[in-house]
Amino acid sequence: MKGLKKKRRIQLIIVAFAALALSTGLIGYALKDGINYYKSPSEIVASPPPPTQVFKVGGLVEEGSIVRGESEIITFSITDGAQAIKASYAGILPDLFKEGQGTVATGIYINGIFKATEILAKHDENYMPKEVVDILKEQGVYKAMDGS
Repeated sequence: MKGLKKKRRIQLIIVAFAALALSTGLIGYALKDGINYYKSPSEIVASPPPPTQVFKVGGLVEEGSIVRGESEIITFSITDGAQAIKASYAGILPDLFKEGQGTVATGIYINGIFKATEILAKHDENYMPKEVVDILKEQGVYKAMDGS
């Protein structure tokens, strides 16, 4: 009787450990596509990511860089003050997307062009993503709307 209880307890521990390992693996697999790394244009120029890596890039839309073609593809440049990368986007841009304003784009970097699948623009005159502000401050380009 005592040996049977010990055997059942060991079996239960093994099954629980296997279930925990399986669930951890499934959660990791489900999240791998949902995790997007953030990079600045300077980081992308210094070390281009592989063409299969989906990531976010943020900065300012460079003045005079927005080109709207006859198709729905829009090209523009994203800069952090030190470097700029060319970007393209097929779709409808947010209403607040314009030159000189902060933006964060999600996509892939292929052959020197960032192909965006999602574009986020500032939602009011004071907002800019924290990552973009930090990079622009490092470059000495950032000027807060309140004068600080």
